[in-house]
Amino acid sequence: MTCVASLLPPDAEAAAQRLVETLRGEATRYVAADRLPDIRLESAAITAVIDPANGQPGYEGVWRNHLGERVGKLIFNSDGSYYAEFDLCVRHPSKPGLFVEAVTAWGRGGTLKAEARLLPMV
Repeated sequence: MTCVASLLPPDAEAAAQRLVETLRGEATRYVAADRLPDIRLESAAITAVIDPANGQPGYEGVWRNHLGERVGKLIFNSDGSYYAEFDLCVRHPSKPGLFVEAVTAWGRGGTLKAEARLLPMV
């Protein structure tokens, strides 16, 4: 696992912490606190990447479960925008027939938004 503090620039690390807090907050709307998955910045493997849109450097983080399967990701683009998602795959607590596939958060600078990705049960 890559050390976040040594890889992310200070502004990206601050944004990453906000993204993680936002994901965790959104997840608590659908999952009981004692069953909340481990959404922590320290548990994401962060790597430097090249932004495919412009060839500039960016960062990507990946969360994996105990089986090594990817369960979430963080992306920091060179233009200052960022995106994160974390898989929940739980029944929606108040809408029968729907489940919450994941929670997502995105933004740029001081603007940050979040929502759940809902899918119908089959």
